[in-house]
Amino acid sequence: MKIHEKYIKRCIDLAKNGLPSAMPNPSVGALLLVDNRIIAEGYTSAYGGPHAEVNAITYAQTHSPELLQKATLYVTLEPCSHYGKTPPCADLVVASGIKKVVIGTTDPFAKVAGNGIKKLMEAGIDVTVGILESECYEVNKRFFTYHEKKRPYILLKWAETLDGYIAPAQRDKTAPVWITNLYSRQLVHKWRSEEQAILVGANTVLADNPSLTTRDWYGTSPLRVVLNERNELPKDASIFNDQAETIVIASQDPNEVIEILYKKGIQSIIIEGGAKTLQHFIDAGIWDEARVFTGKTTFENGMKAPVFHTQHYTATTQDIKGDILTTYKNKTT
Repeated sequence: MKIHEKYIKRCIDLAKNGLPSAMPNPSVGALLLVDNRIIAEGYTSAYGGPHAEVNAITYAQTHSPELLQKATLYVTLEPCSHYGKTPPCADLVVASGIKKVVIGTTDPFAKVAGNGIKKLMEAGIDVTVGILESECYEVNKRFFTYHEKKRPYILLKWAETLDGYIAPAQRDKTAPVWITNLYSRQLVHKWRSEEQAILVGANTVLADNPSLTTRDWYGTSPLRVVLNERNELPKDASIFNDQAETIVIASQDPNEVIEILYKKGIQSIIIEGGAKTLQHFIDAGIWDEARVFTGKTTFENGMKAPVFHTQHYTATTQDIKGDILTTYKNKTT
C-alpha cells in the first residue's frame, strides 16, 4: 500500500468515530505524521465543536510542539475556509507552520469548494489532493448527497416474509406484526440513530401506531416525518409523543417531499413504510440505498412487499441470526 493511502485509510477510520454526532457537518479524520510516526490524531467533534484538524493540531501543540512544523497533515476532507460554528481550519493549518497537507477529497459545500485548498497553497504549503476519494466520499455520503444533489441521502428499509408480504391481510390490534428477530430489530434502531429523519406514511401510523424512536439502541432519535394528505391521524398516536420531534407533510409526491426536507436542512432520511410509500420512492427512482430483511415467517396473503422494476442496483446479503438482510445500492442516482 502506498504511504499516502495508508494514512488516509487511517483517517477514514478516525472519521467514522465522529458519526452521527457531527451531522449536519461532515465527519472528518486527521492525523499528523513525522518520520513515519503518528504524533497526533483527531476526528470531528459533535456539531458545534472543534473539527478534526483542530483536535489533531491542538494535541500536537500540547504534547510535541517542536515537531509540528516537520509534520505532514493527512485529512479526509479539504479543510474548511469559512467562519461557521468554528473558525476556518485552513487558517489554523497555515498558522501552525505545517508545510505539507495530504487531502482525501475536496469539499462540495459552496463556501469551501476548493477555497480551503487555495488558501493552503497560497501560503506556500505543499498540497496533495485525491487520495482514496471514493472511500472518503462513502464516509460522508449523506453530506455529499445533500450538497451535490440538493436532497437528503435516502435509505429505504422494510421487512418481508418468505412469501413476499410486508403485512398480513388481517390483524387483531393496532401494533406492529413482527417478521424479523430481536437482533434485526435492534439493528434497525441503530440505523435510526445514524440518520437525521425517519419517514412513514399515514397508513403505517394508523395500522402499527409506531413511535419510530431508538428505544433499543443508545443514540438520538431522528426527526419523525409523516405523509398525511387527509389529516386523519389521531392526536394521541405515539408518533406525536414527546420522545422526538415530528412534522407532518400533506403530500405523497416523492419529489415534493424531498424538496421540503432539503429546505429544512435534512441530510439523510430512512423511509420505513408502508409498502405504498416505499413503492412511490422506488418508482420515482429517488433512493440511494435499500435494506431489506427477509424473515422466516409466511403470511400466505396480505400486503405485498415493494418491488424493484429495474436491475440498476448492486446487492449484497448477510445473515442476521437467521434473518437475511439484503442491501441494495442504486446505481442510477
